[in-house]
Amino acid sequence: QVPLVESGGGLVQAGGSLRLSCAASRSIFSANAMGWYRQAPGKRRELVAKITTGGDANYADSVKGRFTISRDAAKNTVFLQMNSLKPEDTAVYYCNAVRGTMTMASWGKGTLVTVSS
Repeated sequence: QVPLVESGGGLVQAGGSLRLSCAASRSIFSANAMGWYRQAPGKRRELVAKITTGGDANYADSVKGRFTISRDAAKNTVFLQMNSLKPEDTAVYYCNAVRGTMTMASWGKGTLVTVSS
C-alpha cells in the first residue's frame, strides 16, 4: 500500500483557489501530525502547513491567512485549501506525517500547482 497519495493540483490564475487532498494509510494518519510541504524549482522543500491529531494548525508566514489545512479522520485524508494564490506558490506539493522536524513516511509523487500571473 502506498502510504501517501496527493491529488488536486493544477493550473490556476493568480487570485484563484485550489484544494489539495492527501490520502494516507491509517497507521500513518492516526498516529501523527500531518504536514503539507512544497518544493519550487531550484529550491529546497519547505513545510507550509501542519495539523496535529487534535486539529491544531500552524502555517508558514508566506501562506498564513490564505491556506487552510484540515484533516478527516474517517477518510484518513488531509486537505489543503489554497486561496488567493500567487505565482510564487507554484511548486510540487507533498504531504507527510510529521514528528518534530522529522517526516515519518516515504514521500509520495506530489501534486503540481502552477499559478499563472
